[in-house]
Amino acid sequence: MRNLTQAEITQLQNQYCSADSWDNITVADDFNPLYVKESHFSGKIEIGSLNAEYSLPGGFKIHSGIYKATIHNCKFGNDVHVYNVQNYMANYVIGNNTCIENINSLVVDGTTRFGNGVRVPVMNEGGGREIPIFDHLSAHLAYMLTLYRHRPEMIERLTQMIDQYAKEQESTVGFVGDNVRIINCGSIKNVRIGDYANIGGASVLKNGSINSNQYAPVKIGSGVKCNDFIISSGVEITDSTLVSTCFIGQGCIMGKHYSALESLFFSNCQGMHGEATAIFAGPYTVSHHKSTLLIAGMFSFLNAGSGSNQSNHMYKLGPIHQGIAERGSKTTSDSYILWPAKIGTFTLVMGRHTKHPDTSNLPFSYLIENATESYLVPAVNLRSVGTIRDAQKWPKRDNRKDPNKLDQINYNLLSPYTIQKMWKGREILEQIRQIAGETTEVYSYQNCKIRNSSLRNGLKFYTIGIQKFLGNSLISRLSKTQWTNLDELRQALKPDSEVGVGEWVDCSGLIAPKSEINRLQDEIENGTITSLELIQERFVEMHKNYYSYEWAWALEKLLLVWNKELKDVTLDDICRTIEEWKTAVVGLDKMVYEDAKKEFNLNAHTGFGVDGDDQENTLDFENVRGKFESNSFVLAVLQHIKNKTELGDGMLARLAAIK
Repeated sequence: MRNLTQAEITQLQNQYCSADSWDNITVADDFNPLYVKESHFSGKIEIGSLNAEYSLPGGFKIHSGIYKATIHNCKFGNDVHVYNVQNYMANYVIGNNTCIENINSLVVDGTTRFGNGVRVPVMNEGGGREIPIFDHLSAHLAYMLTLYRHRPEMIERLTQMIDQYAKEQESTVGFVGDNVRIINCGSIKNVRIGDYANIGGASVLKNGSINSNQYAPVKIGSGVKCNDFIISSGVEITDSTLVSTCFIGQGCIMGKHYSALESLFFSNCQGMHGEATAIFAGPYTVSHHKSTLLIAGMFSFLNAGSGSNQSNHMYKLGPIHQGIAERGSKTTSDSYILWPAKIGTFTLVMGRHTKHPDTSNLPFSYLIENATESYLVPAVNLRSVGTIRDAQKWPKRDNRKDPNKLDQINYNLLSPYTIQKMWKGREILEQIRQIAGETTEVYSYQNCKIRNSSLRNGLKFYTIGIQKFLGNSLISRLSKTQWTNLDELRQALKPDSEVGVGEWVDCSGLIAPKSEINRLQDEIENGTITSLELIQERFVEMHKNYYSYEWAWALEKLLLVWNKELKDVTLDDICRTIEEWKTAVVGLDKMVYEDAKKEFNLNAHTGFGVDGDDQENTLDFENVRGKFESNSFVLAVLQHIKNKTELGDGMLARLAAIK
């Protein structure tokens, strides 16, 4: 960089430029004053090369440069284009090839941490679960900070680590990265903006970080207002959405006037039209409808129906109540839950529920309103085509393009986490039946009612689900190992380690043994782990070792089923488990097949072929929806039946060869 020449100063003055002190302005060696016009400079100013030309939509071209702007204490990289700053720019470093047009102001005022360290009072509006957000917050770390308040020393140490990171971000100068576009915006104050961000028409951005990068640019659209925020890579926020005191995770999409207040949103969440207040939105929490309110709850893999909402206020001590809807839950249109309540994994909630149900140990259920009572239909969601479709679509809808993924997401529908709940659910249903009698018409459980027929079906479906999972794990283990006799086979079944036995948890997307989560917390408490980077490495390690841990858990359960030690397991035991697995897989797929068929029955034809006869009705339906026999999902189910049958038969043949 060099000082301006007198000739350059004269030319700039002739182009209506001024400066408090021309001596405080330094420029690149090849600086061309032709491209700086109608601007005023104060403080320390650096200006790079101005050689590039930009092509805009429609074929219009503009040259890099600084035009019609008041600028204080800023540093510009090469080929920056700044035009029409209505108020002023102050205390910013602007990266290369960045375009800033028609904005009100871009300012850092005083010392800022760019949203890092902001406390979010998540879940409980009355306080007690405040989470300090920062650039690299993962769903799993937030889960521990939110729900493990019974370990105050760990919480204190984690908070100190995050506050130390936030302090390291402290600055009186802001940063706008390379190849950024900031067009037609209002006030931007104390905001750090990463590379390749595209900010068009935002109204207010205040005290936050936009962690955009080349691989996963962030898009901020018209009318958006954000205060006290962290926005992760690959996020899209448009259409006058309001964000206040929030962390927005990688790949999230928000638009259509959505309102988010004091909430955490992690990977691939979507919010449209509705409202969120004090929620912990784990990965794939989705709300697309007007009049839908998510409040004071923890969710993940949630699909919130239109008009569904919750209450956290009983008009006594304030809005202090909270609830949890475990992974994969759905709420239908106009459903309602009065917190506190806990909804089990993959449960469908229909109607209004005001008696604080806890269905966490009866997963894959329907929770249905019936004359002010909450009726539970255990396990019925296992045979739902919607459940299978959800499990298939989530990996396909991963919007994260950033190679550095903050959240370690396990998409498995059946895992030690869900199967342990089925196992417990089966025990609970048996106990209920034994205590109340087999002929009882309606049973009571955790403020819910369960019909006799529903209880019997629940026992059957949980058994099928358990058999399917254990068979999957067994066949997978046998397929990956070599053995030619029974002793080698037993050796092959030995787990890689003891890690995995016991209880499992869903740490907001990360399915892991509770022992590993506890070990991590112990090491944070005793000072063995002292950095946020090491904590993230441990989450990555747990996710990477999932299948090793899963087998240790599955083998423990198989030995319970066989009622033997591993050294006593026979080929007959293994073959019987595989036969049961075949029956379970095929049986469950056939139930899913029949459930899918309902979408093509005569009732589904209603509204088709409006002005025609039955034949035209059918033709109209088939041309829009297709035929059941050629539906892609139906064909996939049939192929799955075929593939799994062949896999089971192949493994049985391989086992028969060593008898």
